[in-house]
Amino acid sequence: QVQLVESGGGLVQAGDSLRLSCTAFGLTFNNHVVGWFRQAPGKKREFVAAIKWRGDSIFYTDSVKGRFTISRDIAKKTVYLQMNSLKPEDTAVYYCAAGIGAIWAPTADTGYNYWGQGTQVTVSS
Repeated sequence: QVQLVESGGGLVQAGDSLRLSCTAFGLTFNNHVVGWFRQAPGKKREFVAAIKWRGDSIFYTDSVKGRFTISRDIAKKTVYLQMNSLKPEDTAVYYCAAGIGAIWAPTADTGYNYWGQGTQVTVSS
C-alpha cells in the first residue's frame, strides 16, 4: 500500500520557520515529481512547490519564491519543504503529492496520483 506521510506542521508566528517532511512508503520514486500543495479554508487547493526526482528541476509558485525551499533526500525517500519568513496568508493544510504524469505539468494537481493526508500550518500575526 502506497502512503505519503507528511509531518512538521504547527502553529507559529509571522516571520518564523517550519520544515515539512514527506516520506514515501510502498513507493519508490523514479521518474516521479513530488510536489507540495496547500488549501486554506474556503479556497481552492493551490500549488506551492515541486521537484523532479531525477534531474533536480524545481518549481515554485510566485508567492513563496525566496522564502520556501524544496529539497529531497534520496536515501530516505523524503521530500522537504523549508518554509522561512512565514506569513499569515501561508496558513493552510499542506499536502504532499507524487506522480509520474506530473512531469508534464508539475504545477497542476491532475498529474499527481498519490496524496498525503495533509499537515496543518497556522501562522499567527
